[in-house]
Amino acid sequence: MTRGTQDREIRSWLTDMDGVLVHEGRAVPGAPEFIRALRDAGRPFLILTNNSIFTPRDLRARLAAAGIEVPEEAIWTSALATADFLTDQVPDGSAYAIGEAGLTTALYEAGYTLTESDPDYVVLGETRTYSFEAITKAVRLIQGGARFIATNPDVTGPSTQGDLPATGAVAAMITAATGRAPYFVGKPNPMMFRSALNRIDAHSESTAMVGDRMDTDVVAGIEAGLLTYLVLTGSTRAADVGTYPYRPSHVVDSVADLIARV
Repeated sequence: MTRGTQDREIRSWLTDMDGVLVHEGRAVPGAPEFIRALRDAGRPFLILTNNSIFTPRDLRARLAAAGIEVPEEAIWTSALATADFLTDQVPDGSAYAIGEAGLTTALYEAGYTLTESDPDYVVLGETRTYSFEAITKAVRLIQGGARFIATNPDVTGPSTQGDLPATGAVAAMITAATGRAPYFVGKPNPMMFRSALNRIDAHSESTAMVGDRMDTDVVAGIEAGLLTYLVLTGSTRAADVGTYPYRPSHVVDSVADLIARV
């Protein structure tokens, strides 16, 4: 399935991680070869994830365990995109952060001071141990004038026992208590894609986005002006594509079908 009659030249690539490169801790068939082809060809690329729990070093190790070798610099998380956004808004600012090492490390390395005392921002990320005390602190700081930022709008996250409440669900709780909605930086906000393009000095006209979700990867890619590939190894099924009011540039079975495009 294609959109248009002619493909643009692709010089740079952005790709989602879960559902595209890995699934339940294992490499999707063809994913190691796809990443190897990008590296061998010298193509600028970034692996994007809305997950703000882990640092790029953590995710590099996770990918390596699945047989996919990438440098830390090739991983772009919603936490890094959030830190990049805040640095642009208020350089060397302060934040009260709810999250794990992926978020706190990104903020610290961006020059932010982490504090509970009159911060510029309350920054909500994902954590497996949401604390009622921390959420209460966030509510009071927002009521006191702190601006509200969240790394991504995902309402649930996976676990071996089933779905867990994630950033978007906790953000809704804070919004209900404060009347203040957060600004979400991660997908489907094209802001995350634009920051990724800047990081690898790429242009939207010659960059492709590979994703497994129509409602995050594809729509954000379209809004950022990228060529979009939907792979069918993750969330969105082929039968679901027609239910959306927008279309990816291409639908392919898996990332293995893109190796020849590199």
